[in-house]
Amino acid sequence: MGTISLVVKGPLARVTLSHPGKFNAMSRAMWRELKAVFEGLPASGSLRCVILAGEAGHFCAGGDISEYPAFRFDEAALRVFHEDEVWAALQAVLDCPVPVVAQIAGNCMGAGMELASCCDIRVAGEGARFGAPIARLGFPMAPREAQLVVREAGIAVARAMLLEAAVFTAAEMQQRGFLNAVVADAAVPLEATLRAERIAALAPQAARLNKHLLRSLQQEGGVSDALLAEAYRYAPTAEHREGVAAFLAKRPPIF
Repeated sequence: MGTISLVVKGPLARVTLSHPGKFNAMSRAMWRELKAVFEGLPASGSLRCVILAGEAGHFCAGGDISEYPAFRFDEAALRVFHEDEVWAALQAVLDCPVPVVAQIAGNCMGAGMELASCCDIRVAGEGARFGAPIARLGFPMAPREAQLVVREAGIAVARAMLLEAAVFTAAEMQQRGFLNAVVADAAVPLEATLRAERIAALAPQAARLNKHLLRSLQQEGGVSDALLAEAYRYAPTAEHREGVAAFLAKRPPIF
């Protein structure tokens, strides 16, 4: 069935996908659990970054195909799966107010590509492989899931993955702008942790505001009136004052 585990240590949270023997393929139960985990993350300022990883040398190999015959051939049931389970979980990851770092190793296929596309920073091992070869299974990607992948990986990559069942290396995905870093496979956990710690050491309010800003710019295609209306509300905050005061006093800020 697979599980999702959550470990919170100080300002960092680690969410781990685990489905032994299936390269962490997402079962329906795992999608529901992932949604609950992200919606249940601490809402206070104590949480500053989340790492999303897979267990046992893989990120996520896609969906758990063994479950598919039970629901995929009924239109209503298929809609419930994609809209109420898969997309609801992906939306919960997207809605996480703090930065999310993807720690990617091994297989990052289908659902794995979608999950990685929800993350703000993506670190992968040299041996990681990326794709969405569902054309071999006889079905397309769901609309909102495809929109997410296109937005993050680009239309050319999405076309190759969906129309040719192409699989890309980590180096190729970094060249296409999907990955922030590619390191030796054994170094992926450390690199993801170092980046998360770097984020956590910076101003948490600024990180949340920048994440919200960047997501809004992607989704709206520009600066909206609503975005401008809220853009400068941080002006009187303690964190803003501390950052400027620390710089002028030539001391490290205390956030």
